[in-house]
Amino acid sequence: MLDMGSFEVPRNNPWLTVEMLAPEGMSAASVGGQPREFAGWQRVVQRLLAKMPSAYGLSTASACEALSAASRDAVEVDLRMVTDAGPHRMLARPVLGPAGDVHAVRLWIGPVGARVPVPAPAVGGIWDLASQTIRLPAGVTELAGMPPEHYAPAMSIAELFHRWTGFDRHAEVLDLLYDPNPGASLQFDVTVGISGRWLISMRARDDLRTRGAWLLIEDAGPVDPHAQATTLERVALREAHRRAGTHLGVLQVEHASISHWLTDPAPWVRWDNLASPVEVFHPDDRAQLADMAERLRSGAAATVTLRVLNHCGGYTPAALSLYPYPGYSARHLAIAEFVRVAVPEDSAPVKPRMVVERSRCRTTLAEEVGAAWHRIP
Repeated sequence: MLDMGSFEVPRNNPWLTVEMLAPEGMSAASVGGQPREFAGWQRVVQRLLAKMPSAYGLSTASACEALSAASRDAVEVDLRMVTDAGPHRMLARPVLGPAGDVHAVRLWIGPVGARVPVPAPAVGGIWDLASQTIRLPAGVTELAGMPPEHYAPAMSIAELFHRWTGFDRHAEVLDLLYDPNPGASLQFDVTVGISGRWLISMRARDDLRTRGAWLLIEDAGPVDPHAQATTLERVALREAHRRAGTHLGVLQVEHASISHWLTDPAPWVRWDNLASPVEVFHPDDRAQLADMAERLRSGAAATVTLRVLNHCGGYTPAALSLYPYPGYSARHLAIAEFVRVAVPEDSAPVKPRMVVERSRCRTTLAEEVGAAWHRIP
């Protein structure tokens, strides 16, 4: 829960970010880059005003006027007001999404003539469940960790997860995105790349505008190196899998898509920069993957051979060993081990037979994981 008693205002008045991600209302997403976990925006404004010396004449009503004007017209607003402490202003700046809609409004309140801090970059995003993609405006390249050469107007959730370092709330995010119940919300911060940090707020939507979710992404400043903690277990297991040539991913079984790579992605699978993540699997094979849901739901493992997209635009046979995702039953997730199947024409001419190729690895998944544990000092 949010502890408003610990709310401190810096010497320079901060920007308040008010999210407007769903039709049911708006709330405080952050103050000065610090998360506010969807707190009531009026209460946060009152706290800001209470910190100002004798600024009688400012109110939540005038703040609502500025927020409404900026949201309605998608323009910057500059209101001037006379107070007992002298003339003040309210600045409101909209944060736009990929379709030009207002996903949030930044609000600053202070004396006329006071230095106005530059607000950190922020953009809105839209998760579309039908295509299983997140659409982002070009302005996202102003955030740390998203250089222009890596920008794409739409990307899969797996591509977004792949940019985040040390993130461990994948299941919560996937639950909201793939089961968009109006009213559901989530806020968290992530490390992007080496030193970038984003604050992400999202709300589920199921209305005429969107079936999926709207997002607000704010640049939260550089990562505190003392706050970073990469466990020995995580590093050791990833290195063990890399050396063994093991490729593990989390699949949305019923949606036939890869949600997240647990290890380095399989280099022979083209899984990013696609119109939709379902394109990873051959159109005629996607139903086979969906048919595995019932078996996995019972707790049993399953094996299926499917054709996966390769970097030449064709398809490569892959044997997928599927295991139920432990401790998570809200959606039909599965852990999948990708093993490339070499077809006869890909094999050496002297051995024209089908073989299963596992790079430097001939053991089962359970043996590999066990061996990785034993390697940890």
